[in-house]
Amino acid sequence: MSKLQALKNFRFPNVFILILIVFISCALLICINFFTIKILSANRAYVNGESHYSKGQKDASRHLLTYLYTKDSNQWKLFLQELKVPQGDGIARITLLKAGDNKIARNGLLIGRNHEEDLDDIIWLFDNFKQVSFLSKAIDEWGKGDKLIFRLFIIGQQINAKIDRNLLTAKEQQYYLKQISSLSDQLNSNERNFSNILGEGTRKIKDLLIISNVFFILVIVCSVCLYYSIMVKRLLVSKKETEVKNENLIIVNRELDRFVYSASHDLRSPITSLKGLIEITALEEDVTQVRNYLEMMHQSLARQDQFISDIIDYSKNKRKEVIMEPVSLKELFNEAISQLMHIENARKIKFTQELEVDHIESDGLRLKIIINNLLSNAIKYADCSKQEMFISIKTYFSDGLNKIEVTDNGIGIHDDHKENIFDMYFGTNKNKGSGLGLYIVKEAVENIKGDISVISENTIGSKFIVTIPNSHGA
Repeated sequence: MSKLQALKNFRFPNVFILILIVFISCALLICINFFTIKILSANRAYVNGESHYSKGQKDASRHLLTYLYTKDSNQWKLFLQELKVPQGDGIARITLLKAGDNKIARNGLLIGRNHEEDLDDIIWLFDNFKQVSFLSKAIDEWGKGDKLIFRLFIIGQQINAKIDRNLLTAKEQQYYLKQISSLSDQLNSNERNFSNILGEGTRKIKDLLIISNVFFILVIVCSVCLYYSIMVKRLLVSKKETEVKNENLIIVNRELDRFVYSASHDLRSPITSLKGLIEITALEEDVTQVRNYLEMMHQSLARQDQFISDIIDYSKNKRKEVIMEPVSLKELFNEAISQLMHIENARKIKFTQELEVDHIESDGLRLKIIINNLLSNAIKYADCSKQEMFISIKTYFSDGLNKIEVTDNGIGIHDDHKENIFDMYFGTNKNKGSGLGLYIVKEAVENIKGDISVISENTIGSKFIVTIPNSHGA
């Protein structure tokens, strides 16, 4: 029972919270992976765009150099055509920074030979992450490259103007060659920086993706394991409860069999006795003897009435739920004493009450059963040989608990019987009681989460101490 109680007392986390954690973790994992893939796809588009940007710049530089020495107009046209690639990207960058997503920016990216299906990812990444470190640095490098491209365009215009007017000298050719070579070197460095920054950003995103995946997978696995553990523990508790209920059911069935057997015997016994007494009374002519027989009949009926009353108390105690309510102990004791005055020798007993505690919060029905049975027993087992018979009633508050004491100077309980007095149908004198009284008292006390103990000496008297909480849940 202690293991079962420990399992019951263990507070299980709400399984719906665990399911919610798993659901949220899965949703976040899906979102993180989706946006990470989108970012990586956009990064790939930027790297691809940079390759077109770089190729366009290099081809433009090559055509411009060829035009510088051959003065072939087709090379000039090719220079302008190839230069439009980085220029288109430059227009897109400036437009996105100033106005955001629009037709001009998209057209600029298309001129930069970016794939049409990549435009959404490129613009989405630019709009949402332009303040993020890695993309901010890449955009900065992009801006530096656009300035160099503009300088290359200006040099090209200067060379074209001189060739058109036939003013280009060999010295100027050497000067422009150095200028173009220098710009190409700077653009190459700039383009490498742009690619490296995007590569570094991609690696960081990949690392974050791995960390977040591992974290959320661990959360999901731990939540599932905890959920499984809780369900297993609940199954164990359920199994233990079922086993305990089965054991209790076996005990109850045993008690019921015993109860039915004893009850039928105890109910039939007075009837048999009455039938016998009626038969011999019918034959008796002596009035005094007839009166003796009638007294015996009365005693037999009184025992049967007490037995039926005990059965009713037993039934109430078993069936009715515990109802917490304000109860007056003084009223219960006074009512019980007045109702028990019909018992033999009851009027010869001196009752004293010391009630330090009167009003408590408890179950009135159970307290009535407890008090009635304790006082009834004390009266029935009074010692008529003693000059003064008494029953002392005390109530007090101790160690946070309410206590009721019923003390008498009756015949007491023999040491051999003390361990069994709370068993069903155990009675030291069957002529005085049904054997159910103290059994019912113990069950009633347990129903209100209390405890009962007895101190008794044979021929000296007994003291029953009932300890009950101030309220059922205490």
